[in-house]
Amino acid sequence: MVLAAGRGERMRPLTDQVPKPLLPVRGKPLIVYHLEKLARLGVRHAVINLAWHGEQIRAALGDGARWQLQIHYSDEGGEALETGGGIFQALPWLGPEPFLVVNADVFTEFDFGALQIAPEALAQLLLVANPMHHPQGDFALVDGRVQQQGGARWTYAGIGLYRPELFAGCNPGRFPLLPLLRRAMAAGRLHGQVFEGAWNDVGSIERLAALQ
Repeated sequence: MVLAAGRGERMRPLTDQVPKPLLPVRGKPLIVYHLEKLARLGVRHAVINLAWHGEQIRAALGDGARWQLQIHYSDEGGEALETGGGIFQALPWLGPEPFLVVNADVFTEFDFGALQIAPEALAQLLLVANPMHHPQGDFALVDGRVQQQGGARWTYAGIGLYRPELFAGCNPGRFPLLPLLRRAMAAGRLHGQVFEGAWNDVGSIERLAALQ
């Protein structure tokens, strides 16, 4: 699943008329890099959630055939459902096995196929060194398990493997993902790994310009 429903407030005015996933990086829309990488890995089905200017994303990407993908669109209407609600709405397309989730607005050389989830884990998060705009990080990683404290802190890269069971007890609607991750963390079932290669959170005009 590629998360593409956000408003992109910090990228305004660029995102007033164009959704952030379609902003060009080195001559190509951000989201297309992900689709190309998924196709190279042999992925054949992808879900993309839509909200802000979602019709533009649908028009630009079509059914995904040019990447040998079958794209399913999860339309969230006028207001995005946040990460938790957005993934929950898409679960019928994602199936019973662990599935990959990628933020459309990250740019990275990470090989998605390098993510592996243990049988006991509800999620496997990719963590990266804290960028300048987020120096405190998000989580610690101790013996492969993601914790709130207890070691060096890392930033969640916006890339992870999730089991549908992570969303047990959820109801349709708008809700964040973090409380579900904390619930899995408390049970010792939130795992992670560190990636030290190129990764960029394209979250501001300045960061987009630097990436270009």
